[in-house]
Amino acid sequence: MRAEERHQRLLAWARSEGRVEVASIARELGVAVETVRRDLSGLERRGLVRRTHGGAYPVESVGFETDLARRGTLHVEDKRRIAAEGVRLLGGAETVFVDEGHTPRLLASLLPADRPLTVVTASLPTAAALAGSPNTTVLLLGGRVRTPTPATAGSWAAAMLSGFVIDLAYIGSDGISRESGLTTPDPVVADVKAKALEVSRRRVFLGHHGKFGAGGFCRFAEVADFEAIVTDTGLAAAEAHRYSLLGPRIIRV
Repeated sequence: MRAEERHQRLLAWARSEGRVEVASIARELGVAVETVRRDLSGLERRGLVRRTHGGAYPVESVGFETDLARRGTLHVEDKRRIAAEGVRLLGGAETVFVDEGHTPRLLASLLPADRPLTVVTASLPTAAALAGSPNTTVLLLGGRVRTPTPATAGSWAAAMLSGFVIDLAYIGSDGISRESGLTTPDPVVADVKAKALEVSRRRVFLGHHGKFGAGGFCRFAEVADFEAIVTDTGLAAAEAHRYSLLGPRIIRV
């Protein structure tokens, strides 16, 4: 099998499964472990995967974005811990922006139901899940409903946000790096995220460690814009420290 064909298969597996393991892929392809490692290093140099110990994660770019159903099957336990830790940062916030994406959606399901809370979101699943809570007022942003994540985006959503002053924003992204900041593939989604950050007093980023070091097409924030970054322990302590030097508190759970 030629190297380019292996690269295509490796990338397809990574995008389908959310992660590839070097040893299992070597057995599947009938090649040496060192060959798979070289292939993954080549894909990483092209910005298509992010290497981790023993494997790699796909990097979502302008040309690739998984849908919410698929995201809901990847790294679920890590995302639940991240979401639960994010809720602990709520404090006395009375108005909250909850971003689109699976981890923010998990967080929304854990928000306290025993006190008045106003939740602003572009996510249709999040709005629907919270709509029945008697103490929660849900404000769904208007605009075009986009796929693969069912959420509103565009100038109407950003204009609606501009009329708010929000206590706390929970933000996700497709990639975060110390050099490029927070990025996402779609410009209209970037506009909504940027506006949510602009009108919020406090900002918290929620993201699996596979997001770190990845860069996308549209930058909407800098790492320094956040008071806290919540991720899992897959992010090495040394790398977490490097992010903390830019300003935010890094919480690994």
